[in-house]
Amino acid sequence: MLRALSTIAAWFALALPAGAMVGGAQMAEQSIARHVVLILGAHSLCTGVAIASDLVLTAAHCVLENGKYRLVVFEGRRPAVKEVARVVPHPQFSPRDDAAPDLAVVKLVAALPSNLAPAAFSERRAPPSVGERFLVAGFGVATPGERRTAGKLRAATLVVTDRPNSQQISLTDPKKLGESAGLGVCNGDSGGPVFDERDGTLVAIISWSGRTGGEPACGFVSGVIPLARYRYWIFDTAAKLGSPLEP
Repeated sequence: MLRALSTIAAWFALALPAGAMVGGAQMAEQSIARHVVLILGAHSLCTGVAIASDLVLTAAHCVLENGKYRLVVFEGRRPAVKEVARVVPHPQFSPRDDAAPDLAVVKLVAALPSNLAPAAFSERRAPPSVGERFLVAGFGVATPGERRTAGKLRAATLVVTDRPNSQQISLTDPKKLGESAGLGVCNGDSGGPVFDERDGTLVAIISWSGRTGGEPACGFVSGVIPLARYRYWIFDTAAKLGSPLEP
């Protein structure tokens, strides 16, 4: 536990206050923060969203099965560590396949604190339309390559672009539309939630960022995994882990 706390202290000593995800977004409001957790590996930082009192949904590439991970939650301004009991990635996930479902369920040893609440899943089944607006949130860096700007929960409203489908959705800054750098996800935001701006329900999980040509970059296109296609797997996995979700 002391080692875990020292790791957290090292991250947060470097995490300076900032007002951006990348591109100038605002710090996340409490209505968002109450669902979101930070995930620490030995050399990594990611984001996750609570879906039950002891379950977190995140990106599979954040929690590879051979790693050791801890969750950091906040009670007021104080970080607290939660131990991970088990990680279950989607069975079709492969880090070498860009089209694979980048999703994982994380089971905790003990329940999350009472100030954190499970996010409600969206009931939508069809892919969204181009131009629809969604709210993304994550603990990632505010400046690409600057680790010291990570650790603050930020949020941004992005719009759907580029022919969305049931496996991946591309989001971009509504003012830039991917033509230049603007609002978007970056390192450390992976695994973070994507909420429907209309009703606040959980629609997708953050997976990647890049330019329209495909090369990695922050602030251009934010790739997310829509949950409708994988809802049965999420609910089935939760039940097998002893934490069934309400339909």
